[in-house]
Amino acid sequence: MKFSSVAAAVLAVFLMLPLSFAIAEQMPQSPLAPHAAPELKYPKIVLFSTSWCPHCKAAKEYFTENNIPFINRDVELDSEAMELLTGRYKSQGVPVIVFGDDAEIMRGFDVTRFEKTLEQYRKK
Repeated sequence: MKFSSVAAAVLAVFLMLPLSFAIAEQMPQSPLAPHAAPELKYPKIVLFSTSWCPHCKAAKEYFTENNIPFINRDVELDSEAMELLTGRYKSQGVPVIVFGDDAEIMRGFDVTRFEKTLEQYRKK
């Protein structure tokens, strides 16, 4: 019984398949160096907010989506936060964002203004 050249080729592939897996398992893989994004350093950021404020919500979402660490102080639930807001920061409204240890104070929230203030703080 003669095999056709196609059948012989198919048979050769099936017979060589286990051998190719064995060789592949023994070959070392080239290591991949992950190109991690540069880790950004952030100052301590404190957000004075309320649960119902749309600008506060926008700030919290922006910080969370961009992995910006922050401390949220809800002035309706935290009387000490309310005293700081009205006393030290002389504000009757939220959000108020404090950079570092009172190095920069930002009233309201706007992404462009936040990034600009953050950049100015980093230059100090």
